[in-house]
Amino acid sequence: MSRVVPYHCPYCGDEDLRPHAESKGYECRSCARVFTVRFHGLAFDEAPTPSAIPAPEEETGDEPH
Repeated sequence: MSRVVPYHCPYCGDEDLRPHAESKGYECRSCARVFTVRFHGLAFDEAPTPSAIPAPEEETGDEPH
């Protein structure tokens, strides 16, 4: 199992992050905060029904292309 490494501190945005062994998280050397990153899952909406998908507008031939 691998860990995804954050590239930026969520508090100050700096990139100087190091693993923090005690919390199994990351330490930002810029703002001295220690944080963890947690994956909760994927957010999928239900598949749209055909009535929820807008139909393309029909061309009348009167409008220039």
